[in-house]
Amino acid sequence: MIAEETLVRELKAKETQSYAFEILVSEYKERLYWHIRRIVLNHDDADDVLQNTFIKVYRNIEGFKGDSKLFSWMYRIATNEALSFLKQKNQKLGFTDGEYQKRAAKNLQADVYFEGDEIQLKLQKAIATLPKSKS
Repeated sequence: MIAEETLVRELKAKETQSYAFEILVSEYKERLYWHIRRIVLNHDDADDVLQNTFIKVYRNIEGFKGDSKLFSWMYRIATNEALSFLKQKNQKLGFTDGEYQKRAAKNLQADVYFEGDEIQLKLQKAIATLPKSKS
């Protein structure tokens, strides 16, 4: 594993950026995927949000100041992307805010193959009740 400071430096340098980005994706994709998946529930949706997350990381790495860990910064981007995705999905489907997530949480709870725990169900219900953003 490459040191975080080295990875960030190589991500910011044009000559090493592509290679460093491959390392970044390899290192963090699974943890970010499962974080996103817990929010959006659906595998295909989680893949889309993960891809958008890495695009934002790539485009905004110059703005990473190093005040936090790189993963913490990416985790926040992934969270924002997942919540934005849910908001857009609600709008596309004509649901009120949180309605899609409420339905998904109910479906998840009723799914006999669901192997998650009560915490995951509570997370989904909490996400569904988040206040409407002003954006």
